[in-house]
Amino acid sequence: MKLVHINLVARDAEALAAFYIDVLKCELLRAPKVLSGEKVSLGNGLPDSEILTIWLKFPALERPFLEIHQHKTTHSRDQPRVNEPGFGHLSFQMDDINNVLSKIIHAGGQQIGQITDFGTPDKPYLIAYARDPEGNVLELEQTSS
Repeated sequence: MKLVHINLVARDAEALAAFYIDVLKCELLRAPKVLSGEKVSLGNGLPDSEILTIWLKFPALERPFLEIHQHKTTHSRDQPRVNEPGFGHLSFQMDDINNVLSKIIHAGGQQIGQITDFGTPDKPYLIAYARDPEGNVLELEQTSS
């Protein structure tokens, strides 16, 4: 068994995909598609289901990939909190956490908490939490080389 993909349901799939491509350096894995019809509805249990689906490749990783869905009909919810049960966050490792955090904020995301060093004075290990423009939680990690 292996993990194949991680799915995010978006209010605006194209805008959210652009964020992950521009800020977190994901790449388009295939052209966006619209999924609909009886088989889609039978599979997900939603009548008259229609889904815009965008697949993104994570940086330096072939699988799993990030699958972003925008359903024709969605339900609103509050932003997820870091400590809620269920899926928690996507984590990305980078060379410059301050630069990426700044790009996230500039792209419509937001910072959660402060950048914190979990390492040692000679080997820093920086962690920060943020939200993408739709409120999904991201963990950013910067390790020393």
